[in-house]
Amino acid sequence: MTASHPRHRRALVVPAGMALATALAFLPNTAATAAPAHQGAASADAASLSYVVNVQGGHGAPAHVKKAIATAGGTIVTSYEKIGVIVVHSSNADFAQTIRTVPGVQSAGATRNAPLPSAVTTDLGSPKVLSAAEVAEAAEEAAADQDPLQNLQWDLPAIKADKAHETSLGSSEVTVAVIDTGVDDTHPDIAPNFDRAASVNCVAGKPDTSEGAWRPGAAESPHGTHVAGEIAAAKNGVGMTGVAPGVKVSGIKVSNPDGYFYTEAVVCGFMWAAEHGVDVTNNSYYTDPWYFNCTDDPDQKALVEAVSRATRYAERKGAVNVAAAGNENYDLAADEITDPVSPNDGTPSDRVIDPAECLDIPTQLPGVVTVASTGAKGLKSSFSNYGRGVIDIAAPGGDSTAYQTPAPPATSGLILGTLPGGRWGYMAGTSMASPHVAGVAALIKSQHPYAPPALVKALLYAQADATACTKPYDIDNDGKADAVCEGPKNRNGFYGWGMADALDAVTR
Repeated sequence: MTASHPRHRRALVVPAGMALATALAFLPNTAATAAPAHQGAASADAASLSYVVNVQGGHGAPAHVKKAIATAGGTIVTSYEKIGVIVVHSSNADFAQTIRTVPGVQSAGATRNAPLPSAVTTDLGSPKVLSAAEVAEAAEEAAADQDPLQNLQWDLPAIKADKAHETSLGSSEVTVAVIDTGVDDTHPDIAPNFDRAASVNCVAGKPDTSEGAWRPGAAESPHGTHVAGEIAAAKNGVGMTGVAPGVKVSGIKVSNPDGYFYTEAVVCGFMWAAEHGVDVTNNSYYTDPWYFNCTDDPDQKALVEAVSRATRYAERKGAVNVAAAGNENYDLAADEITDPVSPNDGTPSDRVIDPAECLDIPTQLPGVVTVASTGAKGLKSSFSNYGRGVIDIAAPGGDSTAYQTPAPPATSGLILGTLPGGRWGYMAGTSMASPHVAGVAALIKSQHPYAPPALVKALLYAQADATACTKPYDIDNDGKADAVCEGPKNRNGFYGWGMADALDAVTR
């Protein structure tokens, strides 16, 4: 299969009848037009591509490296001196190959296959938006101590967040950065908790701090806004309630208008978070254009190195990095996986990869908290990736209501979140599971303000509710196993250390 792939493949709308993740309707589901390989395109059109150049030692670029970049036809866009990553544009088809031979360069590679700007895409999906009548009906049924839409949020009691809020809503001194498609900070559920100083647009690979640059455009994905609301929608008598409704949330926009999350933007996002006091980052995407980046390929190796340096730096500066595991029902601990969608901005092919050697970044990078998704019945979501030793923790990300129906008064098995323009709606995916864990991590940080990231993660795992493997796992009840879980109750391939626990986060 050579179908195109959505950029933030962590969120989807789940139809009532399909079990396989490849058949799920992703949100948005974007189809990239085919494009030539990057060398051919650059040669024919003299169009620029973007590159990362990683300097040996992980520090500032020596003068001779910068001179060599210019000699090879490159223009430096920005240089992250503290991690030794340089973002370069060049129309020279041989730029990467040439610069790799320069002393002091550890690796270099193109971050994309399509010339700048990237390939055209078409959105095929949309959130399930709550109507005014649905909002009014939910508000009538809400208890006195609940926000109007909280009755629809089955995910909060699933991690005991409703009970946690009786003790603490989280500290306004803690900020969670949503590295994503942008955040609409004018939303009434987000505005009270929005941290403008920690928000930025990183799409070009360098920070754009102009007012509102972190917001999604009218035609861009609502994904980041939904995620932000799940984390920190204010408990203010309006709409819904976030997992940590007392903490701050910032928007770091790294997805371009076509929905691509390119390496230079992701590196910029982590570096910005690191330098602006962010305590937790949420990453509900994979870094385009490769679903898995194989280190035996010189371009992909450079992308892994650049993002790895950025995530490590962010953690050294105090940030806990949380990421979604993905929506393809892949066993990330398997010996091999067929990746039919890479590169998603070029001509994909069915390539067989070893997920231990070819990494989904930032999800599989060392130190990153990898989150699997569960549905309203507490089972692994039909689409969620899994894998013993890969999944660290689980949290609600939703599932088809037909597979996992929530208890009343909730009506949808998907996850409620904020949408641009002051709306609310449902989405599902490991994209929605990751922000639940980011919210719990923020609650832990609120209780232990001086805890370094290693301790926050240790508490996150220790406090998780151990969840045994689901055996057999036949989510669509067709008599065939849809995935195989391996490992003991307290550390297995479906749920990692278990279900995130917000109540323990504020009481232990």
